[in-house]
Amino acid sequence: MARPITKNLPALLGFLIAIGPVSTDMYLPAFPAIARDLGNIAAPQYSLAAYFAGLAIGQMTVGALSDRLGRRAPLLAGLVIYTLATCGCLASWDMRSFVIFRFLSALGAAAGTILPRAMVRDLADGPEAARLMSRLMLVMGVAPISAPMLGAFIVSFTSWRMIFAICAFYGVAAIAVAWVYLPDTLPLQRRTRIGMVAALARYVGILRERTFLTHAGVGSFNAACLFAYLAGTPQIFIGLYGWHAAGYALLFGVNSVAYIGLSQLNPGLVNRHGLPAVISFAVMVLLGACLLLTALAMHPLGALPIAAGLLLCEVGFGLLTPCSIVGALSRHQAHAGSASALFGTLQYSGGALAGLLVGVLANGTALPMACVMLACALAALGSARARPSLVFSPAE
Repeated sequence: MARPITKNLPALLGFLIAIGPVSTDMYLPAFPAIARDLGNIAAPQYSLAAYFAGLAIGQMTVGALSDRLGRRAPLLAGLVIYTLATCGCLASWDMRSFVIFRFLSALGAAAGTILPRAMVRDLADGPEAARLMSRLMLVMGVAPISAPMLGAFIVSFTSWRMIFAICAFYGVAAIAVAWVYLPDTLPLQRRTRIGMVAALARYVGILRERTFLTHAGVGSFNAACLFAYLAGTPQIFIGLYGWHAAGYALLFGVNSVAYIGLSQLNPGLVNRHGLPAVISFAVMVLLGACLLLTALAMHPLGALPIAAGLLLCEVGFGLLTPCSIVGALSRHQAHAGSASALFGTLQYSGGALAGLLVGVLANGTALPMACVMLACALAALGSARARPSLVFSPAE
């Protein structure tokens, strides 16, 4: 029987899951400054790819642990690791040390990224889970709106290292809030008692379940498309078109408002039209937007048309993210932590590859980013077309 959802729990979970956008979005306007200071133009892209890789690896571990030990203890341990490694980013002395500390911070941040999603699945299912997930995204939406603006302000007046001092302070605050207020949503009677081999077998079993695999495919390729955008836009708008960091932060904030606003439409759309219809619509919009971006990159008309194309992508990002999560976890109430971890691992593995490709293919134009985003949108469409009809009931 599901535990009651307290009034403040969505706000608390939103604050914890926001550690992801705080850790990525705040330092995006600092990419040129980091590249100059560390003496390597590719250092920011490599650090972003390392962060996504750390999230992918960390989630596999913390997901299985949370199904065995409950949600609260692994979350607190992860937040401590994140905070200490972020202090290492603050003190890094070259590109290698910076990339390593970013990877380690992601291993800890993985707990804050996936466990709130598993807690949603502990408490609710179906349209109610979609509503709760959207409330989480509304709370965490403050981070991608405000974090780049704060990062741009910091870069304008002081060192980029101060960004990581603020991230470390956020980690300390998250530890305190979780320690004092966070309940454990996984009762003792629902916790697993399995070893590592059985845990790995569980991951294989989840991957063989078609509803999970196809919805995770949609969500993962959608996320890879978003991460290619994160990796490419600082160099495009700040480097190529000469925007000030504050101008880029404003653009990012506008897109984040669109992302969060669209996610809030998700529960009503799902209730009215059903999950499959919303996914089909959103993935087609995302594909159309990426085709437009590719055409604009091949025949440049300036920064504003590209900005408009990216804004259109937010329809796909905002609607597909909660829908794919709910669909993927719908049949896995008994081990939502493992399913959420596997979903996150697929997301961030794709994100690491997409970010790395954007960096490797960089040629001073928007074309590498647009082509990677288009490939991801096509893959998301393929996953959506392979998706079975969804019935909201946990797997036995």
